[in-house]
Amino acid sequence: MRKSWITGVSATVLLASVVTGCGTSSSGGTSGAAGSPAAATKETAPAAGKGKLTLYSPNAAEINNPIIKEFQDRTGIEVQLITGGTGDLLKRVQAETQNPLGDVFWAGGADSLEAYKQFFEPYITKEIDNLLPAYVDVFNVWTPFNALPMVITYNKELVKENELPTSWKDLLDPKWKGKIAYADPAKSGSSYTQLVTMLTAFGRDDGKGWDYVKKLNANLDGKLLSSSSLVQRGVPDKEFALGITLEDAAIRYIEGGSKIGVLYPSEGTSAVPDAAAIIKGSKNLSQAKQFIDFLVSKDVQELIQKEFKRRSVRKDVAPVEGLPQTKDIKLVNYDFIWSAANKNDVIKRFSKIITGQE
Repeated sequence: MRKSWITGVSATVLLASVVTGCGTSSSGGTSGAAGSPAAATKETAPAAGKGKLTLYSPNAAEINNPIIKEFQDRTGIEVQLITGGTGDLLKRVQAETQNPLGDVFWAGGADSLEAYKQFFEPYITKEIDNLLPAYVDVFNVWTPFNALPMVITYNKELVKENELPTSWKDLLDPKWKGKIAYADPAKSGSSYTQLVTMLTAFGRDDGKGWDYVKKLNANLDGKLLSSSSLVQRGVPDKEFALGITLEDAAIRYIEGGSKIGVLYPSEGTSAVPDAAAIIKGSKNLSQAKQFIDFLVSKDVQELIQKEFKRRSVRKDVAPVEGLPQTKDIKLVNYDFIWSAANKNDVIKRFSKIITGQE
């Protein structure tokens, strides 16, 4: 891959403002008469050529722009990028079912995409044999992009060394009231994954997890943020002392000179992949398949590790330098299928908690 492809990004990426879908929430989890997605077959990658492609993406611009530009340069395919929160964009996909305007959803938490799987077209990437099986969808509705550990981040100028929260439980300390950055899981896919991670850590099925969430909500003191990017910026900018966020986002701020640190909660965290999927009824199916294959190609996966500190989903890419290996991070027993199938119910209960109905 050309060394310069991380730079010189802008003009060729066509930006469009997000229009939130007006459809109802997904009923989550089934498609087809038998409750399983239509069978996918492994295909030869479509021949590169000109055309167009519309992406729906909750990614940060610093991730989207260089990757999209390189894809355009290689293929001659014109890309239109529509951005927004994971939840809003998934609702848009649902609302457009009768006349899909997008081609690829890239990249929200895989459990969020799984909850909307009836709106996506199964596709087996040509790179399937090079992907780590733990991150691959058995029905091939979505294709993994990165593995993303969830972490607690803290501002070193606001949190003393002897006050560091080493666990999820430590976030309940009254001294952190109103000082914790956390995004609304109804709008942020990563925040939803964090919510299920905390529920799992304390007891998803016996009520203890929800007891923890209620106490955490009280300590948020009404400060629930509208997007994960606000969490990522809020801690370095000293708006909050602590934040619940993605590992890669925190590490990029550290490398950029921000005085923040990262902690992996002692009860365990999660490393659920974010993913990409082809929107069912895509009008540019050949181009969509090319983009999926491109995302999991070895050079792109090496780039996301080197430049963005995101963990690759390929077998043949070395671990990220300077970060603990995934096998050395304590992980909760995150039930991916449960998370996807129960997303609507989890979001509804969380909404009741934050509005004082429970």
